[in-house]
Amino acid sequence: MIPLLILGLLKQNPGSYGYELLALMEERHYKYIVSFTKGSFYYNLQKLEEKNFIKRIDQSDNTRETHNYIITELGNKEFEKLVYKYGSKTEYVNLSFYSAMLFTDEYGSDDLKKLIEIQIEETNKKIFLLEKSLEEDNTIPTYFRKMMENSRSHHLVNVRWFEELLESL
Repeated sequence: MIPLLILGLLKQNPGSYGYELLALMEERHYKYIVSFTKGSFYYNLQKLEEKNFIKRIDQSDNTRETHNYIITELGNKEFEKLVYKYGSKTEYVNLSFYSAMLFTDEYGSDDLKKLIEIQIEETNKKIFLLEKSLEEDNTIPTYFRKMMENSRSHHLVNVRWFEELLESL
């Protein structure tokens, strides 16, 4: 999914350099969508260039040289394919916590309580960050804002569910 994000950002910001694109992904909280690291970002950027989906255009100012990128015609076609691929995909929720829940009868109830408390704490952190972003960042595009609001709603439901699980123990 990282290639889709890079290609989409280059369509929105032609001529951006690598670090600029990475900073945009972080500023726009794309980690809510896909997990990425600096290394995985640059790996995907390199692969997109090798496949001629993007083209590097070196630029320099008085202080430094930057490797700026533009999307190619082939890259535009790949972007369209990736939008369709991910946009038409539906999946079951596959939270790792659900996998652990399959074996709760084989796990101590005190330990299970700790796991649920961790889930509540971590989910509340996510809710806090989403709410902070929604309140403070007016540059979030409309549909991404709607996605973040939806994500917050899901997290709120999960917190209630985790709390119910704790009560049932």
